[in-house]
Amino acid sequence: MISSKAINIFSKVIEYYHVVDDISQKYFNPYKKGTIENLLHKKVWIDTIQWHLEDIIRDPNIDAKYALKIKREIDLSNQNRTDIVEQIDDYFLNLYSDIKIKKHAKINTESPAWALDRLSILQLKIYHMNEEASRISSTKENKTICISKLKILMEQNTDLSLSIDQLLIEIGSGEKIMKVYKQMKMYNDINLNPVLYKKKA
Repeated sequence: MISSKAINIFSKVIEYYHVVDDISQKYFNPYKKGTIENLLHKKVWIDTIQWHLEDIIRDPNIDAKYALKIKREIDLSNQNRTDIVEQIDDYFLNLYSDIKIKKHAKINTESPAWALDRLSILQLKIYHMNEEASRISSTKENKTICISKLKILMEQNTDLSLSIDQLLIEIGSGEKIMKVYKQMKMYNDINLNPVLYKKKA
């Protein structure tokens, strides 16, 4: 099942990142290009770096110039995240391109890749919530809250995994239509963002 494969890759990458725990550390993808494993590995790495960029930007004493640098990195990361999700959807579109769609087939509210995007973020929430639940310097009250939240995250992990696997089974059997709409984000496009194209002129 794709969910177990994804969680395995996501968890290993998150663990690997935290050995050095540095947003500037080098990235290496051990999987062959064009494979779903390669795409999932790249996906969670982007998410993991962005998770820590989001922590940094929230420092109330952050230097203004450094904050702008981090904000630019977050903006770029958001675009990279969208790009890799769309590549994952392209993988599934190709995988199921020959499936005969049944007459009563339905369209899902989100594509497989965007569901996997949520699964990736969920692994980061689980990792860091577990970290906070076991932090020695944390108060007993805070640990109790974190443990309670962790239980909910684990339940969500089970449900989301099942939903993703079921979705792909239904797409594979023609019960659901594999249909994707590109995000078409405008603010990074020099021809679509008025702030950018007015300066260009």
